[in-house]
Amino acid sequence: MAFTQWKGIFPYLVSPVDEDGNVKEQVLRNLVDHLIACGVHGLTPLGSTGEFFYLDWEQRREIVRIVVEAAAHRVPVVAGVAASTNRDAAFQASEFERLGVDGILGILNVYFPLKQDGIYGYFAGIAGAVSCQVVVYNNPKFTGFEIEIPTLKKLSQISNINYYKDASGNTGRLLQLSNIVGNDLKIFSASAHVPVFVMMLGGAGWMAGPACLLPKESVMLYELCARKRWDEAFRLQRTMWEVNRVFQKYNLAACVKAGLELQGFPVGNPIAPNQPLGKEAREEVGQVIRLIKKEFHTL
Repeated sequence: MAFTQWKGIFPYLVSPVDEDGNVKEQVLRNLVDHLIACGVHGLTPLGSTGEFFYLDWEQRREIVRIVVEAAAHRVPVVAGVAASTNRDAAFQASEFERLGVDGILGILNVYFPLKQDGIYGYFAGIAGAVSCQVVVYNNPKFTGFEIEIPTLKKLSQISNINYYKDASGNTGRLLQLSNIVGNDLKIFSASAHVPVFVMMLGGAGWMAGPACLLPKESVMLYELCARKRWDEAFRLQRTMWEVNRVFQKYNLAACVKAGLELQGFPVGNPIAPNQPLGKEAREEVGQVIRLIKKEFHTL
């Protein structure tokens, strides 16, 4: 089944890896089945929540293989490609396409600052290595740079770059981008405090870690936006902000993994040197999950 248009909720999957570095295949398969049963519209392994930075190539490849097989063409799989060189990024993207992914989420890891021409070349190189769709990911908090709007405009003219994921949280900049590129670059939101704003701008949906932890609630929020029930959507987004609050207070992957453990998924600890949450932090994550579920179920 070919997925020609992407929209809706695309959870960033955690990477269940044991202390010896082995991927917990059945746990990951069960999580994929659970998320699809909850109504998500796609799956994104190897995003920030998936701890891509701490995985070697064999682990990344194994995770993508398992997710593609478990999804079984029920929803699109958009795999994260994170590299520091154009050659490595193109290699990863082509290998993931060979494994059967429906798209690539391009992530740029840099040590030295890059000019916009270099940023353009990186994402253009990924797009040139595959025939599937490519999502350009902008996360200035962690990369240390912003993909400027003229660069995004130029990238949007590449035939298989039709999507953009924004983690800047700058809604004014998103409005400017929307005015300039129109429908050539469909926008996915990242943070839990802006998906409604992005949807009001005509955005495609939400790619984020909270959707892995709270899939039904994330889908409900998206559906309210799709029906233009903005008052209810804003009310639920305000509650959903509590997820981002604890993510910012602690470690993103540690929070999502702890929350999944509390819900019966033995995904394990974050990958060392990252540390698991302590008792009080786990309790706080549990409280936030219960609060959000209670609020959403009042509708």
